[in-house]
Amino acid sequence: MNKNLWFLTLAQGLYLTNNVTFIAINGLVGFALAPASWMATLPVMGYVVGSALATTIVARIQKQLGRQRSFQIALIVAFFASLLCAYATLEKHFWLLNLGTVIAGFYNANAQLYRFAAAELADKTAKEKAISWVLAGGILGAVLGPNLANWTRDWFMQPFAGAYITLAGVSVIALWVITQIQFQEKVLAQNSSESRPLSEIMRQPLFIVCTLTAALAYGVMNLLMAATPLAMEVCGFSFDKTVWVLEWHVIGMFAPGFFTGTLIKRIGVMWVLRIGAALNLICVMIALSGVSFTHFLIALFLLGVGWNFLFTSSTALALESYRPAERDKAQGAINFFVFLATALSALSSGVLVTTQGWTLLNLGSIIPMSVIVLALIWLGIQRKQGKAQPL
Repeated sequence: MNKNLWFLTLAQGLYLTNNVTFIAINGLVGFALAPASWMATLPVMGYVVGSALATTIVARIQKQLGRQRSFQIALIVAFFASLLCAYATLEKHFWLLNLGTVIAGFYNANAQLYRFAAAELADKTAKEKAISWVLAGGILGAVLGPNLANWTRDWFMQPFAGAYITLAGVSVIALWVITQIQFQEKVLAQNSSESRPLSEIMRQPLFIVCTLTAALAYGVMNLLMAATPLAMEVCGFSFDKTVWVLEWHVIGMFAPGFFTGTLIKRIGVMWVLRIGAALNLICVMIALSGVSFTHFLIALFLLGVGWNFLFTSSTALALESYRPAERDKAQGAINFFVFLATALSALSSGVLVTTQGWTLLNLGSIIPMSVIVLALIWLGIQRKQGKAQPL
């Protein structure tokens, strides 16, 4: 860890404060303002749809202006998007709220690249640890995000409008943090011998599996996380209880970051991926066994740990699938599929939890988890045959 990585870890924590607060309140605000109950998680979906739409733009901006400028522009956008969401909430304008979350997706698309930037700021032998530690910065968001939503819930007549205003302030702090980082902006050669077409990069077994794993892991996590506040409200739990569950879920997502990189070094990236998939399946088994506070708490915590293992390992695996000159387009493609899966899961979570219930929602999540398991088996076979070697 060096000074740049410490600041990037703090930036990750502030980003997750924004992200977790959005997840915690967007569904509830949407439920209060939406014309129909199944539309409740459309503001959550808007956030990730905006992120997916922004991936190509972000890749171009980062290529032309560099990491720092792009991250700074994103935080300025986040500031105004938060204020727009606050205004929409106060005016009870559902579609304006959705527009605000779509715009906020530009920040999300940038901040999802913090983990890749971490690898560039570390020694070549410590990239996995750098990714893991920066992701661990999300602990700040785990604690601050849900509590911020709770503390500011009743600032105004319309619940949670104060949370959006507070997030505008968080964006200002994060903007200062980003200015303190010296990113390693290297001039990347773009000639045809060094930079392959994106279609060729995407055909590699390593790229296919790391992208599929990252996208489905994020999708499943978001499917269950976005539905949790609504499910717990239907089950009669107070928002204070929901805050506890979300807080421990996000702790599960990022606390393992303090050792996931070391674990990858010791037992290998494939074993950490397998453990992550197993934890996600155990999470579903617990969620299906009951709807008490303890069931929600343990299931969501294990979901967070499983996501950490899958997402950190898939990021480390991705570094082996592209060359330096291919960085921006390869990372943009990975994040596009992550956001696409997350957008679909956000819409599905609202529809399923309000029409089919918590049980069927969890049963449905077994399908993408099974795809991850099959993908890992296939990659293991490809590696044994020498068809999935790192570049």
